[in-house]
Amino acid sequence: MPTPSHTHDLHPSDERTTAAADVTETDVVVIGGGPVGENVAARAVRGGLSAVIVETELLGGECSYWACMPSKALIRPTQALAAARRLPGAREAVTGSVDAAAVLARRDSFTSGWDDGGQVEWAVGADITVVRGHGRLAGEKRVEVTAPDGSTTTIAARRAVVVATGSTPSLPPVDGLGSTPHWGSREATSAARVPGSLLVLGAGVVGCELAQAFARLGSRVTLVASSTLLSKNEARAGELVADAVREDGVDVRLHAKAASVGRQGEDGPVTLVLADGTELTADELLVATGRRPAVGDVGLDSVGLPTDAALAVDTTGAATGLDQGPEPWLYGAGDVTGDAPLTHMGKYVARAVGDVIAARAKGERVHDGAWGAHATTAQQRAVTQVTFTDPEVTSVGLTAAAAGEAGLRTRVVDLDIAVAGSALHADGYTGWARMVVDEDRRVVVGVTFVGPDTAELLHSATVAVVGEVPLERLWHAVPSYPTISEVWLRLLEAYGL
Repeated sequence: MPTPSHTHDLHPSDERTTAAADVTETDVVVIGGGPVGENVAARAVRGGLSAVIVETELLGGECSYWACMPSKALIRPTQALAAARRLPGAREAVTGSVDAAAVLARRDSFTSGWDDGGQVEWAVGADITVVRGHGRLAGEKRVEVTAPDGSTTTIAARRAVVVATGSTPSLPPVDGLGSTPHWGSREATSAARVPGSLLVLGAGVVGCELAQAFARLGSRVTLVASSTLLSKNEARAGELVADAVREDGVDVRLHAKAASVGRQGEDGPVTLVLADGTELTADELLVATGRRPAVGDVGLDSVGLPTDAALAVDTTGAATGLDQGPEPWLYGAGDVTGDAPLTHMGKYVARAVGDVIAARAKGERVHDGAWGAHATTAQQRAVTQVTFTDPEVTSVGLTAAAAGEAGLRTRVVDLDIAVAGSALHADGYTGWARMVVDEDRRVVVGVTFVGPDTAELLHSATVAVVGEVPLERLWHAVPSYPTISEVWLRLLEAYGL
């Protein structure tokens, strides 16, 4: 029998929330209570303003309940087991397979059983008012809230409205997909049981992470990629991940186009037909083909902005495309803007947005130049990302291709990660590093690391990129021996220092 698509009920806690009808005016209204909205509100309050978050589902949003936290809770136990098996001595102590039920139970603990009481408690403790309901713009500085009981109330914002509604799954044009029950990332990360077999359509971050996770939890997994794995990363990264997931038993289909999909009854096997006529059948189908900004029902049309495209913003998060006057009142932050749709980058922008709203409200100077306190420069120059496959893929800044497209004169240094630290870390450690250097300024503008546990190397690369550290100075940042960080020394030596 197939695994139910979604078996966990949501438990929104209303004990300390405020009814929309009891709020008529505030300084800042934030539409969307994910981590981005929470950070905007918290920074605005810290700056001396009052703030209301309007959230229609669970406070804490996608990351807390269906993405970052539960997915990594599914991934980590199997990675720990794989790491032990790479070390003689530890390998002999491993006598069984992963306990899938225990993994799922631990996952549930990180989502608090899909109960947001703790998040509400935090918000109220931070002097943020939480309102349940669907919020949408109703003209300048006005937000209409439709409460769970269907009643509507309008909240006026004295200073600003911030749209932080995140993103929604983007489905590919596959015949029959719309009428075929299937998983999205939410259903996969909240699944109550591990399916016997799983088809994964899409080989980006979500597709690769969950394909490997479910394979290690016991599913027979087929991963269907329209091109290559992790195609937005450096090509070598995708190749190494493809090799690794194949070792875990995943059937990887590269350059495969899905043509149609169907299911036998409501709960029977699902069959995916590829463009070449190949039929793939499994208990469940996970569609992980990307996401799009959630702008469709936010009321942007009430102020003359499009509802079929990302909310365009400037470097302070202020919405563009409308005349806002000397003190902008409409802002966007996070996935809804289409820029670097990653939780940590959204929170980074949120902090800048909350701070700049407070600064403008108090008539303080706005520091919106490159790397200024109210600018989101890292969105353009130093986006960080980790794909939590095994091996991990970590990157910051520009790929070699992106640097070339930006007109930079670059030099690229590639190395296998083969240092004393990696040899001690695991027998047969396989890893790779790329450093992209702006030759005119002699600074690092992009770094990619691939290998087990390279996520913990990423911040060193981020500091180098954001700090625009000259290579000659970076040479004096001596990596400890024996650690995987020794790769920095090898990269600089290969460059010629």
